[in-house]
Amino acid sequence: MKREDCICFSGAATGAEATFGAAAERYGIDEVNFTFEGHNPARQRGRRVLTRAELRHGDVSLGYLSKLMHRKYPDTPIFRSILQTIWHQVQNGQEIFVVGKINQDDTVTGGTGIAAEYARMFNKPVYVFDQVRSAWFRWSGEVWEGAADPIIRQPLFCGTGTRFLEANGRAAIDALFARSFG
Repeated sequence: MKREDCICFSGAATGAEATFGAAAERYGIDEVNFTFEGHNPARQRGRRVLTRAELRHGDVSLGYLSKLMHRKYPDTPIFRSILQTIWHQVQNGQEIFVVGKINQDDTVTGGTGIAAEYARMFNKPVYVFDQVRSAWFRWSGEVWEGAADPIIRQPLFCGTGTRFLEANGRAAIDALFARSFG
C-alpha cells in the first residue's frame, strides 16, 4: 500500500482525532477532516466543511442511537451535527480505528462509541484501543477480541476517538502509524 494512496478520515477534534491527524501528516498520509459551519476543529489540514444536505445524509434517529447504545444523547443541533460528521468519517473509511473505553455491554463510551457502532452496523473492520485496559481490541462480529499490534491495511481508514486522550492512547496511535507506515 502506497502512502500517496492513503487517506485518514477524521473530525479533527481535540484528543484522539487531532492525534490521528498529526500522525497522518508526519507519515505523509492525506487527511480529510469532516466538520460543519460553526465548528472549530483542532486541526485545519484537510478540513472538509459538510453542506446541510451532506449532513442530512448522516442523520440517524437519536432515539434509535440511545436505545442501541443504552444511554441518552442530547437533542441539540451541535450534537446532531457531530453525529452526522462521525457518520461521514465511518462511511468513507474501509477500516475504523477508535481510541476510547469498551463498556461491559460491548458499546464504547461517549460519542466515540457512535463511530464504533456505525462501523459494526456497516460491517467494517473496527479496532478500539481501550485506554483503561491499555490494549487494542477488534470486533469479531460477536465480541471484542484482543488484537495485539494491529496495522492499517486499507488505504481509506478512519481514525477517531475520545477528546480525553491519555498518554497510552497517544502512544497507541503513534505505534499504529509506525507499524503501518514506518
